[in-house]
Amino acid sequence: MEAGALIIIFALLVLFAFLGLGAWATVKAVGAAKRGVDRTLTQARRTVEDTALKAKSFGQVGVAGALAQLRLDLRTSMRATQQALYQGVQTDASLKESIGLFERLSAHGHELDDELKRLEQEPDRGRISGMLPELKERTAKVTQAADSLRWAARDRARRFAEDDLSTLSAQIEVESGALRDWSRESVDDLAAAAAAWDAQQPPTGPAGRAPEPPGRTENPQQAALNPSAPPTRHPWQKTPRPEATT
Repeated sequence: MEAGALIIIFALLVLFAFLGLGAWATVKAVGAAKRGVDRTLTQARRTVEDTALKAKSFGQVGVAGALAQLRLDLRTSMRATQQALYQGVQTDASLKESIGLFERLSAHGHELDDELKRLEQEPDRGRISGMLPELKERTAKVTQAADSLRWAARDRARRFAEDDLSTLSAQIEVESGALRDWSRESVDDLAAAAAAWDAQQPPTGPAGRAPEPPGRTENPQQAALNPSAPPTRHPWQKTPRPEATT
């Protein structure tokens, strides 16, 4: 009875664990889907705002067109720098410090963009017209700082790519030279081995056989059955394995 109760309790625990895991996975999936929808909505909203700013900068004159152009310049520069830094840090960890500086710059950029957006709704155009020189100077400072970070990151990536290509080209040249030297040396080694083997062979007599020692006679039939010299072998021929001779 006790064993059956333990089995039931264990089965319930496993069931609850699976239910909990399923609930956790569902929450994670819903959260990921929500984040994906939020990103899509944010990108869509930015696209609409940028399109509206472009239309205002080209279609309106005076203060309204100037404010729209300042916002467009600011947003374009900041977005391009953000993309360059966050993509570059995936292969160059040293850009983390640059990202920290960009985040601080982004705070000033968001503050300036919000101010420009509020001024677009300001009815006192004369007062805004007097503020335009200072607004243009602030926008130029932020965009120039962002451009400096972006181009520094791109120059760094290009320099690393050029250095890697130069190193790779040098390694390929060294390897190509080694392959060519190996080809010549292999032919020379074979020729030298063949010449050394020929030099070690005994001189042959008039009938193409090694001369017999003086005072020794040989039965022609015995010589035919028992050849005195092994068959000629070349240094590149393989030695037969022991199991091949049995």
